[in-house]
Amino acid sequence: MPEAISGKSDHGQAIVMMVAAIFCFTLMDAGVKALAPRIGVLPTLWARYAGQMIVVLIWFLPHLRQVTRTQYPRLQLLRSILLMCATGFFFLGLSLIPITEASALMAVNPVLITLGAGLFLREHLGPRRLIGIAIALCGALIVIRPGSDVFAPAALAPLAAAVCYSGYALLTRKVGPDEDPRTSLFYTGLVGTLVLSSAVPFAWQTPDAISLLLIAEVALAGTIGQMCLIRAFSQGEAAMLAPYSYSGLVFATIWGALFFTEFPDIWTICGALVITGSGLYVWHRETHRR
Repeated sequence: MPEAISGKSDHGQAIVMMVAAIFCFTLMDAGVKALAPRIGVLPTLWARYAGQMIVVLIWFLPHLRQVTRTQYPRLQLLRSILLMCATGFFFLGLSLIPITEASALMAVNPVLITLGAGLFLREHLGPRRLIGIAIALCGALIVIRPGSDVFAPAALAPLAAAVCYSGYALLTRKVGPDEDPRTSLFYTGLVGTLVLSSAVPFAWQTPDAISLLLIAEVALAGTIGQMCLIRAFSQGEAAMLAPYSYSGLVFATIWGALFFTEFPDIWTICGALVITGSGLYVWHRETHRR
């Protein structure tokens, strides 16, 4: 009985961490959408990683030797590269299409995560999880509305981001049980900062005061979101957490309306409700009926 209670608690904590991560990431995306036109996509991407690295170094400085120890150096390198590519593709998409549409296209990643978890991590794909994923995907399709302007060439960037992010999430789950979450956070920041620092001088634009504030917001939101995501995948199975990535559509719609006067239509609202309902269904089944 205690073990069953502990399992429910772990799943609940993982879900909370997942939603918190998505909240932070969409807030970061809103900052990116405002920042990219001011200083460019590549400097924005560099600022996101360099800012994270500064925060991480200050945060973990007393325990830096312990944090840098990893049992999976190659996997940490690969997952860091995948996340950097996902972030780059998505930032490019944000600079070209509305934030709600970019987030809707990015929402295909939970399906890829669920399938990958079954194929590569041998996680169980029961009917409840598959139903939740299918319902959430239907909600995403309601938002996307195939045949609309979302399927412009610019939409390829968020789709590529979804593929890269799915690989990153699966690798995070792979190393999660054996690695300190701080270690994974450290290496994602380190690899991204080193790679992008070699390229950013060729595209650098000096930021003004507003841009500096946006850079700080992007770095802080991205770092907190990354930490929450790592903890989520360390405590819960990838397939169980996948539907909660769709909550990003709801948050993106809110930020689009508040900051960019991009008001959702009735189809976006309906899709968001379907996505939220599927997430609550999976959460209820996983935490109360195991």
